[in-house]
Amino acid sequence: MTIQIWLALAIFVGAYLLIATEKVPRVTVALVGAALMVIIGATDDHGIFFSEDSGIDWNVIFLLLGMMIIVGILQHSGVFEYLAIWAAKRAHGRPFLILVMLVLITAVLSAFLDNVTTVLLVAPVTLLICERLGTSPIPFLIAEVMASSIGGTATLIGDPPNIIIASRGDLTFNDFLANLTPIIAILLAVFIGLCWLLFRRQLHHDATRVARIMALDEREAIRDIPLLIKSLTVLGLVLAGFVLRPVIGLEPAVVALLGAGLLALIARLEPRKIFADVEWQTLLFFAGLFIMVGSLVNLGIIDTIGETAVAIVGDNYFGASVGLLAGSALLSGIVDNIPYVATLAPLTADLVNAGGASAEPLWWALALGADLGGNATAIGASANIVVLGIALRNGHPISFWTFTKYGLIVTAVTVALCIPYLWLRYFA
Repeated sequence: MTIQIWLALAIFVGAYLLIATEKVPRVTVALVGAALMVIIGATDDHGIFFSEDSGIDWNVIFLLLGMMIIVGILQHSGVFEYLAIWAAKRAHGRPFLILVMLVLITAVLSAFLDNVTTVLLVAPVTLLICERLGTSPIPFLIAEVMASSIGGTATLIGDPPNIIIASRGDLTFNDFLANLTPIIAILLAVFIGLCWLLFRRQLHHDATRVARIMALDEREAIRDIPLLIKSLTVLGLVLAGFVLRPVIGLEPAVVALLGAGLLALIARLEPRKIFADVEWQTLLFFAGLFIMVGSLVNLGIIDTIGETAVAIVGDNYFGASVGLLAGSALLSGIVDNIPYVATLAPLTADLVNAGGASAEPLWWALALGADLGGNATAIGASANIVVLGIALRNGHPISFWTFTKYGLIVTAVTVALCIPYLWLRYFA
């Protein structure tokens, strides 16, 4: 191999290790890695900005941007706090029922919103409810963040890795609904059972404190009813646009941007409020990551690995699916699943292109493994890191191993259940 290829591999592996260890902010690592790829000539301005195969995937960037703007505006209405308080009251203050309802709310919201955004909105209310109950919020927070990864797996927009997979595989919102939502519904039911087994001894029911929960008025959480109506209307139109993509012919990124622009126009909020919740660091991280992976594509490294994988797999696509599912779950527990999927998506595309329709289940194996594997450890998904930070700031630290001892069990069970699903759905 040439010196340029060795340098590119060294930059990529070094960046990956820094992202995994979190010694340096990941956005810094991604941007520096991208700059180094340009310096060694592994890519150029045309490759970065205009190449469909090796450049920044603008569909992913603008879909995330549009949804961040919509969710940020919706947040100002108070609807998320309303949902959490409503759930707690319907559970009559009983901790496990509250946990179940918060888990279900988090999972459903995560299917339509980014899971980081969802946990950022649900966690503060969870802390409030647990304070009123006099119980530890740690089981609730751990269960919610895991539910966000499970629920987010169900749709194209639920988890950033899915957006990358959809873009690489030319998969639609409806494709994700049809192929992943059935198994996610089953996994969510199983997860609730696991919550009972894992957390029941930590959930205490103090009848004298239940009155404090019942005294909360969820209607007071709604701060702006007109804004709520406008936001839900636009969000409904955007989701309809995703579903009707075959009819209207618009990419999800375009639909999300149109929705964000419309809501920004009719919400009449100050620009700083509209854009305050946009996670610019996340968008820059994606951009840098795409440049690094695209550099490997330019140099032929991805194609070489893909050809080797095609030769090894042959026509055993069930075996390849199981291997991709298990391997993705394992590696996504060690490193953030976003850079992992950004790297594996081009390789999976090579396998699918070589095998045609018979190999398409590989996309679903990758999505299930990467998304569900994010629950394995505290650093497996961005939402995990966010929740641990919230818990620490509020005086309820969750250690890496506290999270991981639960995460490994949940991941092992949910991933294991996906194997018979893949067999029965696509190969039996």
